[in-house]
Amino acid sequence: MYAIIETGGKQYKVVEGDAIRIEKLGLDAGEAVTFDKVLMISNDGEAKVGSPYVEAATVTGSVKTNGKAKKIIIFKYKAKKGYSKKQGHRQPFTEVVIDKING
Repeated sequence: MYAIIETGGKQYKVVEGDAIRIEKLGLDAGEAVTFDKVLMISNDGEAKVGSPYVEAATVTGSVKTNGKAKKIIIFKYKAKKGYSKKQGHRQPFTEVVIDKING
């Protein structure tokens, strides 16, 4: 059994027991989280597809950790103009363990 959920403007395929890294939710480690934007649920070859979301379907999980991803470097440069700019960015994330798929 798996589900496709939407959170943080992105879509994720999840199975019970999976640990996924999503956009930061602002919850502490150990807290429960419920995703109600379920786009699809598949159970033994039988699929329920929502329009846009499956009615009365939820995916519950618990927050494992919060953190920041690996640093990426943004380097801007203009040839022959003496312009260069270096900038770094670390995207915050929340790691969630999927506990139950209801629907």
